[in-house]
Order: sequence, then structure tokens, then C-alpha cells
Amino acid sequence: MCIMSETSVPDGARTVLTGEDIERVLTRIAFEIIEANKGVDDLVLLGIPRRGFPLAQRLAARIAAAADAPIDPTALVGQLDITMYRDDLRHSTTRTPEPTKLPAGGIDGKVVVLVDDVLYSGRTIRAALDALSDWGRPRIVRLAVLVDRGHRELPIRADHVGKNLPTAKSEKVRVHVAEIDGINEVKIEAGE
Repeated sequence: MCIMSETSVPDGARTVLTGEDIERVLTRIAFEIIEANKGVDDLVLLGIPRRGFPLAQRLAARIAAAADAPIDPTALVGQLDITMYRDDLRHSTTRTPEPTKLPAGGIDGKVVVLVDDVLYSGRTIRAALDALSDWGRPRIVRLAVLVDRGHRELPIRADHVGKNLPTAKSEKVRVHVAEIDGINEVKIEAGE
């Protein structure tokens, strides 16, 4: 049984996942991915920038460590930029596109697991599916997210979820990863 802590701080933000919680969740998701795929053959993890990519790298390391035969984790992981596929480009602040990097074997005929930090409206994942079709034709596409906060606007669901967080639409879920932010944690902040 996984016990996850929740702490509050004076500014109204609550920490819902600590660094240790995140590590446990990622280990569980890695084993779920291996089980769903019946091994690691033809598996590709594509992280969605920004925080989905380091999460995909961590998952790839765990999957490679659990594999029956030695695997280079970098051969399992890539990054899929979705910036130009978003349906809110006219309405949101400008995002600098990140490079799309696919593993050497590509994605055609592979089992692709899209990895993101937070699943909210589903629009980011819709954009990822559009972007993915420009790079090849996977056999299966699955979704792994660290946090599912609900409030879907599109019929999209995750196959692998670290933590379901019921939130108000006005609240903000902030995921911090050490590779970008210097700390590993997930917080819920009061909305504006």
C-alpha cells in the first residue's frame, strides 16, 4: 500500500506528492507499462516537453533496470514537441518549441507510451496524437501521467496514472522535477 503525504504551507499551497512519493509512483508506473506491454519489446516512451520528458527518462531507466536482458534506457525514450499542434496558440502565451527527438528505431509499428506530468482538459494529449501521426504510425499508443486532475474537455483517459487529484477548476497543479526545477514535488495552489 502506498501512503502519500499531504502538507500545507502558509501561502495556501498544499504538497500532495513529495520527491519520495514521486519516485514510488514512477516505479509502479514502470512496472505497469512492462506488464501491459508483456515485456519491453517494441516499447518507446515519448515525453511531452517540458516536464514529461524527464519523467519519461526516469521511467525508461526503471524499465531498463527491470528488463530480462540489458537495455540502454536512452534507446527507449524520446521527446515529442506539440507546440505547433495546440489548438490554443492564438489564445495563450508564446511557447518556444522544443526539438522532437525519436529513438533510433523510430515509432512505426511500436508501442508508444506518451508521458506527461498532468492530465487536465485532454487538449495537450490531442495535440500529441496529431504530432505523433506526422512522425510515424505506432502499433499502439498509451498514455502515462504523473497526475490526473480531472475536468476533461475531450474524451481522453490515461492508461497509467500516478495519482488522481480531485481539484477545483480554479486551482493550479504545479509539478516540479529536479531536472528543471531543482526539486521533486507536486503542489496544489489556490487559483486566482
